[in-house]
Amino acid sequence: MKQIDEIHIAPLGYERDRIVEPIRKHNADIVYLLEDTIHGGRTPYHEAMIENLRADGVAVTVETADLQDLYDVMGVVTTITADHAEDIVRVNVSSGPKLAGIGCAIACMATEATPYYVQPESQAHPLDEEPLTQGMVDDEKLPSYPIEAISRDQVAVLDYLRGSNTQSYTVKKKDLIEFADDAELQFLAEANPANDKAKFALLNANIIDPLQEDGYIQVNAVGRQKQIELTGTGENVLHAFRHKL
Repeated sequence: MKQIDEIHIAPLGYERDRIVEPIRKHNADIVYLLEDTIHGGRTPYHEAMIENLRADGVAVTVETADLQDLYDVMGVVTTITADHAEDIVRVNVSSGPKLAGIGCAIACMATEATPYYVQPESQAHPLDEEPLTQGMVDDEKLPSYPIEAISRDQVAVLDYLRGSNTQSYTVKKKDLIEFADDAELQFLAEANPANDKAKFALLNANIIDPLQEDGYIQVNAVGRQKQIELTGTGENVLHAFRHKL
């Protein structure tokens, strides 16, 4: 019988106790720390924290992610969670930058992972006397996200578009039908369509229409053919949900 491990995921920001205390409370077996090598990596107290956790018998792995990129954080967290499908996975949404916390929370909504927020015992300075931050660089609109709107078949098609479209060739609907047949995608395999017309109807209903409606693909009419391109949003969604493949 496989051992069920306690897995914790925590982005690295400017926290230590908010990372360590939940790990000790739940007796975590494996910890994944998300380090942002783009905007700033580990601090000396992070290094000491990692050494102390390992000395206590905790298996610590440091993964890299752009903690200012919602989709990159989601992609890393959902992938780790998928790799530990039979374990207990908890995700710290309070240990890193705000966007990283939001990405972690959304990733938990899309998987079986459990998010948690750590209330600190004290602040570095009294917030009623001095604000935590100063000034403003910009206000960034957060993307709305349909958590359950994309199926494994749809992720597979997005991945196919990403790998097959080139400067000299753009995927057409007939290419998607051939790919779906070869890959035995569920929307065709379970329906067992009688002819090509039925296959195209299933493709439109299960793949093309919902992906186009959500803005993940763009469909261009070239003569009598329809060419399918992946949008920037589709790239982000593929990155966040590649674990479904």
